[in-house]
Amino acid sequence: MRSAHLEDLLIDLSTIRAGSDWVDAWQPLGLVDLQACPADIRIGSLPPFPLIGLGDATHPLAPTLDAVVESPVSAEALVRQIARAPRAAAVAAQLLRALEGLPPHRALQFESACYGLLQGSEEHARWLAARAASPRQSAAAGRVVVDRRGAELSIALDRPLSRNAIDRVMRDELVEAFSVAAADPGVRSIKLRALGAAFSVGGDLEEFGTTRDPAMAHLIRSRSLPALSIGARAALLDVHVQGACIGAGLEIAAFAARVTASPQAWFQLPELSMGLIPGAGGCVSVPRRIGRQRATLMILSGRRINAETALHWGLIDRIVDSQT
Repeated sequence: MRSAHLEDLLIDLSTIRAGSDWVDAWQPLGLVDLQACPADIRIGSLPPFPLIGLGDATHPLAPTLDAVVESPVSAEALVRQIARAPRAAAVAAQLLRALEGLPPHRALQFESACYGLLQGSEEHARWLAARAASPRQSAAAGRVVVDRRGAELSIALDRPLSRNAIDRVMRDELVEAFSVAAADPGVRSIKLRALGAAFSVGGDLEEFGTTRDPAMAHLIRSRSLPALSIGARAALLDVHVQGACIGAGLEIAAFAARVTASPQAWFQLPELSMGLIPGAGGCVSVPRRIGRQRATLMILSGRRINAETALHWGLIDRIVDSQT
């Protein structure tokens, strides 16, 4: 095996159209042309920025990298998105590397700490400022409907007019429902469904930025993250997804032992565009379903994937029309 200096393997980023200038002077990411790398080449420790491979995913060097580009994600999309939030992208790559092999409850703590770090970043502040300039939309609070029938516990997101955006009320009710399931050995099946055309568009954006102290936000998540309650009975959880499944909605669903989706369902992790990483458990749940590299592609690109790609990648287990 031959070791190589990382700088000798990187593609000149000027050959890729980013669509905007880099916002930082330091290296935002590295692209490696696997087709041009000898089969016996190796690199030492990974750099503090995302290292992405282009070309042959079977190359011996490929598993070392943070991701290898594959459809529907393109190198251009990755460069463009990372250019907008290079600090968040660096934190995402470093975190996903560190979480491999950790038990879920410990991994969730690290995810929350990194999410809190980015809540205090300039990149997130810039996104909040842009949102503050936009008209606010008021909406009725959501709710979670829980029904226990024998050994089966049914949980439904009930905020269809807001496409099941998860607000504080829904978050707390999800924690309560999953906590009950965790404490009751008589529960043998848990079904999570959603009313309306969308499973969930993620966390309610109107509530972003309401807690400006990142340490306090981390402590709140330590008590109120539904993912912490799901872990104990995830093997019993069955989720069906219809329509949009975005952000926190996807992060929660991915913990389930079985996930089905309608043919029109689609999936997205858009947090990088907000200067953030997935913070509802997605840095833990999504890699455990599709692997670290494909999770990195989703997080860094913000690209939507359809039901067919989700099935191919293992994000869902089956495409069906029925929610039963």
